[in-house]
Amino acid sequence: MLPVAAPPRVRDLLRAAPDGPVPVLHRGPVATYVEVSGRCVGLLSRDAVAVPCGLRSDLPRLDHLAPTAAVRGGELHVGGQALRIGRLVDVSVPRIDSRAQTPAPLPRSLRVGRGGGLTPYDDDVLAGWIVTHRAAGVPTVDVDGLVRALFRRTTLLSATLLDCAMHGEALPQLVDWLAAAGTPAQDAATQALLAVGHSSGRGLLHGATTALAHLAPARSPHRNGTAA
Repeated sequence: MLPVAAPPRVRDLLRAAPDGPVPVLHRGPVATYVEVSGRCVGLLSRDAVAVPCGLRSDLPRLDHLAPTAAVRGGELHVGGQALRIGRLVDVSVPRIDSRAQTPAPLPRSLRVGRGGGLTPYDDDVLAGWIVTHRAAGVPTVDVDGLVRALFRRTTLLSATLLDCAMHGEALPQLVDWLAAAGTPAQDAATQALLAVGHSSGRGLLHGATTALAHLAPARSPHRNGTAA
């Protein structure tokens, strides 16, 4: 048995999932991703990017686990190890003040699924844009519907992270950035976000700054706050 921490919606997803084997989508040294009831769920090492659809462990690496996965009694098993949820983690974004009544204009020429890797760059931009609107309490109904209709064009992990954004869930680095924007802590939070993945942090920052400039211009970053 391996103790893990889980976001509440991941715990609920596993509790509702039927027993049986589930596909392994990606297996790496610090993260393994599987499909559960049409969503991507990750088993994360202590140094992995803490995606809001992941189960967080204290393992330094995951290489020793066999590439098998199953759900049994509401628990995910990976490589024969039962992942026992011992605590919940809050992955929700902070509330930010906004007087805007309408969504911000989307960055130009975005397309769901455009870009390489498990989370294409344009998807990261969209996730940053969407989740910042959730933080501001500004609905994005039309964009949400369009993005959901195009989930099939991207990876299951990226589609799941876009769904997380629509539920106001984000990486801790983006949560911290939203809380720090417009304060002395902003520069450090920006650098921490930019360090996420090969380009994921940059994409998230691009989408978030584009949205925040419209939603809460007084808090918009003045430096180091746009994607390079």
